[in-house]
Amino acid sequence: MTDALERESYTPRIVVIGGGTGLSVMLRGLKHKPMDITAVVTVADDGGSSGILRSELEIIPPGDIRNVLTALADVEPLLGKLLEYRFDKGNGLAGHSLGNLMLAAMRDITGDFVTGVRELSRVLAVRGRVLPAADEAIVLRAELMDGSIVEGESKIPKAGGVIRRVMIEPRDVKALPEALEALKNADAILVGPGSLYTSIMPNLLVPEIAETIVQSKALKMFICNVMTQPGETDDYKVSDHLKAIRDHVGHSLFDYVIVNNGVIPDAVKRKYADKGAEVVPLDLDAVTQEGYKVIADKLVLFRTYLRHDAEKLSQHIYQLVESWMFKKR
Repeated sequence: MTDALERESYTPRIVVIGGGTGLSVMLRGLKHKPMDITAVVTVADDGGSSGILRSELEIIPPGDIRNVLTALADVEPLLGKLLEYRFDKGNGLAGHSLGNLMLAAMRDITGDFVTGVRELSRVLAVRGRVLPAADEAIVLRAELMDGSIVEGESKIPKAGGVIRRVMIEPRDVKALPEALEALKNADAILVGPGSLYTSIMPNLLVPEIAETIVQSKALKMFICNVMTQPGETDDYKVSDHLKAIRDHVGHSLFDYVIVNNGVIPDAVKRKYADKGAEVVPLDLDAVTQEGYKVIADKLVLFRTYLRHDAEKLSQHIYQLVESWMFKKR
């Protein structure tokens, strides 16, 4: 009887890996589900405010971590806007977001960046944990099809070439121990959505993270982007995203792939086409032949930009995790 009660009250542990806007949008829905969430976030950003703070203060780039903290925080909307506020004037201030500056300050106050993130999470009543993938910033490099090398996460999409592969420096960077512990104890591991080569790959190329995911018996899911990204995934289908990850990691990581199959209005597609982006087509046969199970649904909303429907997407994730946990009992 006691075992049954414990199983009924158990909260599934899910680790979400990635960075960028897509991850934050999804987490805004996922935090309302009865799950214990740990977000493992890229440390490769070198552009904008994050790049400046990374260079001048020699800290882990804070931007992606700030986005995730804001998404998972249980605070008044005004405080969320305050964290995201970006100064547009001031010598040395222009371009910086207040949240980035707060993370930099917390690093100095607490003595190290990870402790600073933990303490700011407590202040913001974050629903879950937010962890950098490593305890140091990494440099991302891309080898293009013409053999040239582009260095820097922010420069890769602007290079104008086709990416053959990406690499990190240092290649043997150590994963944050807390991130590895979360992966080892996870009931489910979720990768994406986000920029394939500049938000997702930097995490998976940390050797211990990839090895731990491969060895894990957890349910593993990949959330595919809705649109291609100019300079990164031009002309990619769903199967191309999965192949790129497999080629870089050396393993097929996922049990399930969650994709959008909702129709996107022509006017919206034209707007994105002007920027060089197009809908990522679901080549179902190619994906299932590789052994992946596919969950396809209308998963997008359009306001100013196309975004994943956070509530609908998180419901699919929760149902998959709940079903997986039931089978394990």
